[in-house]
Amino acid sequence: MIEFNKNKNVLQEKTYEYELQDVAEPQLFRDMFEYTSVPKVIFNFRNVPMNPPSEIWITDTTFRDGQQSTSPFTVKQIVDLFKLMAKLGGPKGLVRQSEFFLYSEKDRKAAEACMSLGLPFPEVTSWIRANKKDFDLVKSMNIKETGVLVSCSDYHIFKKMNLTRSQALDKYLGIVKDALAAGVKPRCHFEDITRADFYGFVVPFASELMRLSKESGIPIKIRACDTMGFGVTYPGSALPRSVQGIIYGLNYYSGVPSELLEWHGHNDFYKVVTNATTAWLYGCAAINCSLLGIGERTGNCPLEAMAIEYASIRGTDDGMDFTAITEIGEYFEKEIGYVIPPRTPFVGRSFNSTRAGIHADGMLKDEEIYNIFDTKKILNRPMHVSINNASGLAGIAYWINEYYDLPEEHKISKTEPVVAQIKELIDKEYAEGRQSVFGDDELDGMVMLLDKELHKKLMILGQ
Repeated sequence: MIEFNKNKNVLQEKTYEYELQDVAEPQLFRDMFEYTSVPKVIFNFRNVPMNPPSEIWITDTTFRDGQQSTSPFTVKQIVDLFKLMAKLGGPKGLVRQSEFFLYSEKDRKAAEACMSLGLPFPEVTSWIRANKKDFDLVKSMNIKETGVLVSCSDYHIFKKMNLTRSQALDKYLGIVKDALAAGVKPRCHFEDITRADFYGFVVPFASELMRLSKESGIPIKIRACDTMGFGVTYPGSALPRSVQGIIYGLNYYSGVPSELLEWHGHNDFYKVVTNATTAWLYGCAAINCSLLGIGERTGNCPLEAMAIEYASIRGTDDGMDFTAITEIGEYFEKEIGYVIPPRTPFVGRSFNSTRAGIHADGMLKDEEIYNIFDTKKILNRPMHVSINNASGLAGIAYWINEYYDLPEEHKISKTEPVVAQIKELIDKEYAEGRQSVFGDDELDGMVMLLDKELHKKLMILGQ
């Protein structure tokens, strides 16, 4: 049988309709997941076409999954971060949604406070237990969409819930029908999809959801959850671990449109950003993230990373304000007390810092040589030099120019006498056993000690 594909404008074989395979024993993919050894990547040499959606965006889970790994945020902290997310997302709302727990009074107050801001984006959504009482709670708060957990691997169906696949399917469809009856848009979280029987359970389940969506006239979203971070993006990699295979399969075999498809990943194997970007490129419209990547175990996909990825693959920031990334990082450290590893991309204290003298020498000539992009313009984070025994004259000169924010015409070179004098003081301390880098206050004190008039001049020039 053939049919005309209106999207591709070509004839194609009619899509095969997979039916639920109700197995007696769980499919645990022991060839991949032996448990007593590192999980294996299997290849079947099947490649699927790239199919980027016309529109892509980011969703947030900082106040849901993110809070499962940190001290609870206060209502004020949630509201402040929510505002910064809105600023980052820009007028087009590229940070489109943010999900909240509704279990406690504080959670509900935070959701209500964010909704009362009247911001068009992010939209407040919820994550609840799958029961009628919780659906009624969502509706009473005038929240239009909620996440519902629908575990899809046999690890969860058999081992956690003690159900068969058909029993799990019936249970999940009943839950979704309850949400629709309550007037709530369900977002089905396909937990542990990268260990699930894709054609035996995932595709038939997703197909049933799409039929139910058509019958009800209410969109039903599917969130593909790489719960354990097993997803891989290698060409020709096999299901269930293939990210592009999962997205293509849900699009093609289950008829899930890109705008109803979302990817949620974890970073257990260092692949979370690459997996998320691949999901975008192969037909998934939404990527679920958290600020700074906080979340269960190794965390979620960092929201700030995907904002930069968006600009990388689209060639435009589409109005996003990347300076909000810097503000978010500062807020976490100063207001929440969260310690950001200094070498964390975009937000870490040392992400665009160098200690090497040869690098500093290059930056004195042209900072583009050693900076990833104009971090001062884009992130409001100027390039930084940390001074130690390897910084050399060039490093000290660069530090002076940066610290005092000297205009281009007044920047000093490494040949200035004060630079050599500072280096002598630094070398002396390291010769006496010092091991730590020099702080800004220490270096500023050296300049003032060596040349008070110069110090005064530098302070005036940098104003």
